[in-house]
Amino acid sequence: MPAASLPLPLPLPLLGPLAVLLGACIGSFLNVVAWRLPRQESLLWPASHCPRCGTPLAWYDNLPLLGWLLLRGRCRHCQQPIARRYPLVELLTAGLWLAMVLARPEAMGPAPQALLLLLAGWLLASWLVPLVLIDVDQLWLPEPLCRWGLILGLVATALLGFAQGADIGRALLLEHLLAAALGLLGFEAVSALAEKALGKPALGLGDAKLAALIGAWLGLAGLAAAVALAVLLGALVGLVARLLGRLKPGRPFPFGPFLATGALLVWQAGSGPWLRLLLPSLTPTAGV
Repeated sequence: MPAASLPLPLPLPLLGPLAVLLGACIGSFLNVVAWRLPRQESLLWPASHCPRCGTPLAWYDNLPLLGWLLLRGRCRHCQQPIARRYPLVELLTAGLWLAMVLARPEAMGPAPQALLLLLAGWLLASWLVPLVLIDVDQLWLPEPLCRWGLILGLVATALLGFAQGADIGRALLLEHLLAAALGLLGFEAVSALAEKALGKPALGLGDAKLAALIGAWLGLAGLAAAVALAVLLGALVGLVARLLGRLKPGRPFPFGPFLATGALLVWQAGSGPWLRLLLPSLTPTAGV
């Protein structure tokens, strides 16, 4: 059964609002991860607090989206502004969780179990969000997040693959292992060649680790489609930023957000449509 025809684990009128609610709650935690991890702070302790005055937040101030709106974007205690990024990340994560409900990935075999596939999509989306935020802020992709994301991708591949039979499980796991290795080594090779040609790094090694993570989740075809999308999106955004004067020559430019976006688009629609659109010469065509 193709992924597009898999039944939903719950009726859409129930599953959609549930995905939005849970996604917003997860987005609230991802804000904490993106803030604390680069600062080497505990993700669990202390409890959520105002970054300006340090006052712990009441539970009702922590409600996703609603808390920020009820506070009118200011701390209840010190009245300093609370960044709009917090509700925007919660809204983004809620939207991604809803999108995963209707996703049609091709990476996990011909007949994956619907609930497991949905949980895998939610995990992938939630794992990529803090990586994107940290890369935008710090121009850094944390190695532990990339490493554990890769491992989780292989675990998800094994669970979904072997649930369809031993042959499918072995084939999927081997392909995704090869894709992870190709993503890592391929990006490292491109980075080394670019540094030799330009005299300075063109890609960070964090991008190579993120590519390996994507390969572990999406397989060979999915990795190719995600990288092609990332290159296209990165070139378009970079060109617009240059024309608007927002990106100066030689200024570092995070590539991780484009890789993550490409990966999510491929998970959402499958690799086939994107490869046919972006890399038609590499896509097999039916005989006439």
